Amino acid sequence: MSVWQDEIHEGNGGRGGKTRIGVLSSRTLFDERSAFQRVRIFETEALGRVLMLDDLWMAADHEEATYHEMISHPALTTAKRIERVLVIGGGDGGTAREVLRHPGVKHVDMVEIDGMVVDACKTHMPKVGRAWDDPRLNVIIDDGVAHVQNAAPGSYDVILVDGSDPVGPAVGLFNDAFYAACGRALTDDGVFATQAESPTLMRDVHVQMWGALEQVFSVVRPYYATISIYPGASWSWLYASKGTDPLAPRAERVAVAEAESYYYNADVHHGAFAVPNHVLRAR
Repeated sequence: MSVWQDEIHEGNGGRGGKTRIGVLSSRTLFDERSAFQRVRIFETEALGRVLMLDDLWMAADHEEATYHEMISHPALTTAKRIERVLVIGGGDGGTAREVLRHPGVKHVDMVEIDGMVVDACKTHMPKVGRAWDDPRLNVIIDDGVAHVQNAAPGSYDVILVDGSDPVGPAVGLFNDAFYAACGRALTDDGVFATQAESPTLMRDVHVQMWGALEQVFSVVRPYYATISIYPGASWSWLYASKGTDPLAPRAERVAVAEAESYYYNADVHHGAFAVPNHVLRAR
């Protein structure tokens, strides 16, 4: 029997009321509660297999490419070096997959707090995480915040934060101390990128993150794309560095990314950094 699975979003950018994002599922493949959250994976006709954490949509077979390409390639195509990469979160494996498409990447630490998410996605969402067996990938089931705080200065060329919303186990990924620790763990010419919520329905969080990163990094730029299963459909990321220009991607790396990408290319890279007026006015 088909059942509607819904994410309910409250607040709606200060306008009040609720927004519902529903997907019709044909069967439940996985539904368990870990020490951190409820993990569910559904089969759907519209989106393929879909991952939900604590009733929030995270990834879908037919929708995940745009998100994972956009969190990965703007940083990977612009950083001076990309040999050592840290992915915080990313338990579905999609971000690691995109990072490892770059031959210049020699080692990836993927630190996911919830091992249940990794195991469930390996079993039930193999179309998303297709790089689990890459010898360059080191999966660590641990607290990403603690991992960064304990990392030696200059440990990573690129840090990508692929966390969920600022509630539950991801709440520590949205504060000044965490950003400062990431700044220390990066090389002097390293690049940081993080998902940064809906610029419409969670604009206050988006703008707050932007300002917090500016206390650590000299270059901070938001960028945007459309992800239909996320609240508001418009989604954002924040790019930060100690001097690296986000609008100067290296052509040879862009070519690598474009070769298999669904969404990302050189024009998308540049266009994504255009900031809507309503966000600028909220600064």
